[in-house]
Formats: sequence, C-alpha cells, structure tokens
Amino acid sequence: MLEEFKKFALRGNVVDMAVGIIIGAAFGKIVESLVKDVIMPPIGVLLSRVDFSNLFFVLKEGTSAGPYLSLEAAQKAGAVTFNYGIFVNTLISFVIVAFAVFLLIRAINKMKAAEPPAAPPATPEDIVLLREIRDALKK
Repeated sequence: MLEEFKKFALRGNVVDMAVGIIIGAAFGKIVESLVKDVIMPPIGVLLSRVDFSNLFFVLKEGTSAGPYLSLEAAQKAGAVTFNYGIFVNTLISFVIVAFAVFLLIRAINKMKAAEPPAAPPATPEDIVLLREIRDALKK
C-alpha cells in the first residue's frame, strides 16, 4: 500500500498540482497585499472612508453598549456584526485575481498560437521501400 501511495504521490499531475497550489497561495498573499495596502486606501479616501474592513452593521449589541468605533472593538465587546466591508475587500481581491488569471491565460494562448506547427516526422526508410514495391507491383 505504501508503494502504491508513493507512485500516486510522485506522478507528474500530482506534483504539478502541488506546485500550482503553492504558487497560488503565494499569489493570493500578493493580491491580498495589493488590495489592502495599495488599492483600497485611495478608494477609501475617495469614498470618505479610510478602511473598508471597518464597515459593519451591529445586529446585536455586545456586553458594552455601542457605538463601536471599529470592527475589532465591536467584536471585543461581543457584538454580533454584519461585516460588509470585509466582503467588499474580498470581492475586489477576487476581481483582481480573476483578471490576473485572465491575462495569464490570454498570454499563454497567444504563445501557443505563435508557435509554428511542428514539421511531420520523416517517413522511415522501410515504409518508403514498401511504397516503392507497392507502386512497382501496380505497374
């Protein structure tokens, strides 16, 4: 059973998938930082909000009464919150990742289209000889 698992784990597809997952996780962190640290602050300033992650509704007050100045303060007080700002950040991250993947796939497809088709392999000598014999027999 261990040998069978080793064959499975070391197949090309499994290794390729593992590499893809690792690269994807790293890419996700880059996109998260891009959204959180580069894109959201200017959008927040334009919309008179500094940070979307602190946009929330209080559904149920916590142990200490609101208003809560931040989501963290509301959660520390035990309030039940509807965190729509975090959802907006996640949605923007998704759109950026989807667009980046689109650009990557588009570039790969262009590279594939630019490659000239491979020349057909040369016909083996024995096949050529057999064709000549066939043609001579037809005459």
